[in-house]
Amino acid sequence: MAHYNLPTPVSESDIRKLRINDTVTLQNTLFGIRDATQIHLFDKGRKTRFDLHGHAVIHTAPNVRKVAVSEEFPAGYQAICIGTTTSDRMERFTRPLMTENGVRMIVGKGGMREESAAAFQEIGGVYLAIIGGTAALETTWIEQIEDVDMDDLNPESLWRFKIKDFGPLLVAMDSHGGSIYQEVKSDVARNKEAVLKSLGISS
Repeated sequence: MAHYNLPTPVSESDIRKLRINDTVTLQNTLFGIRDATQIHLFDKGRKTRFDLHGHAVIHTAPNVRKVAVSEEFPAGYQAICIGTTTSDRMERFTRPLMTENGVRMIVGKGGMREESAAAFQEIGGVYLAIIGGTAALETTWIEQIEDVDMDDLNPESLWRFKIKDFGPLLVAMDSHGGSIYQEVKSDVARNKEAVLKSLGISS
């Protein structure tokens, strides 16, 4: 296990170094994205003016306050609480995010499934897990909401956050086919089989 401090954007070679159970702290820029954002991007053909190549996205619909545009609040928004939502329901968007927009890292909670794992392996990407219920802490890692696109979808807009020391995050799915979620699933199945056998029950 190793720890990596990664300023974004990153290269494919940066990603290929990462293995499950490594930890990552992100620097510079993080993009916030959620269901509606991706439905509009990939089902309705909308485009974003943001360049996501080599970047990380976090599954979120942040709690923000509309304020006057200023040097401190260049997008006209103040961050109140920026937490992470469950990733599984956005499974079908992983591959297009990577192939069409160049995303390399997805930050979320709860993990993703086989199609995402295949995309990470083929294209070079990772899933970075964050513990649920840590929104207050996550918010302290975001210095500023720098910009926002597709804001008619608010709060499921496409957000550009300025970040510092965002992490540590756990590499839960890597570009080599590794997945802590699959490991846990296999361990549970194996333990279940052993327990049933000890009880004289055939599965």
